[in-house]
Amino acid sequence: MTVTIHEAPVLALSDAEIEPWRAIPVAVAADFAGDHGQIDPAIRPLNPPGRQPRLFGRAVTVQCEPPDFGAVVHALDIVGVGDVLMIAAAGNPSFAMIGEILGGHLRRRGCAGLVCDGAVRDVAELAGWPDFSVFSRFVTPRGPESADRGAINTPVVIGGRRVSPGDLVIGDDDGLVALSPDAARDLLEKAQAKLARESDWIGSLTSGRSAAETFGLSAPDRRT
Repeated sequence: MTVTIHEAPVLALSDAEIEPWRAIPVAVAADFAGDHGQIDPAIRPLNPPGRQPRLFGRAVTVQCEPPDFGAVVHALDIVGVGDVLMIAAAGNPSFAMIGEILGGHLRRRGCAGLVCDGAVRDVAELAGWPDFSVFSRFVTPRGPESADRGAINTPVVIGGRRVSPGDLVIGDDDGLVALSPDAARDLLEKAQAKLARESDWIGSLTSGRSAAETFGLSAPDRRT
């Protein structure tokens, strides 16, 4: 068998369409994207909260068949500046699909980071780069055993979510979302409005208003 490389899709989302999402936290995006956008929270950032670089960019998808990582190797020549490598490895915990050498090359190419629904290794190095964000389901020291199979730029399933090449991927300390072009367009105004409401809530609470007033709750039934 050989690795299959599909033609990269025409950019469905322009830079102008995705740029406003940089200001949207994953928690707000997930509130609206729901099951169609949120990626399994078991796929976690390598760094502890407060130290994880934000992940943001268009998806380049890779389908692996652990212990084979051939598609990841070929993807090194495809991933461009600002892209996010999305590795579908069937949630396999036993074989790392990427580590310091391949990750470092992606970083030098300007890749924004990667998500692995499987395992990675060399995590001290991967977690130490402030401009390259890594999320993974597992960490293991054992590497792959072949590089002969897989596919690139085809729809994959990562953390229970279908991810297509070109989807917008956002990651932070809270987790991950992947937004299709239609979702990114349809949900942006809702997400921005939610951010504005949250700012109003904070202002209301800090001004001394009660939580019930702030959130528009009906008066509680007080009993003695």
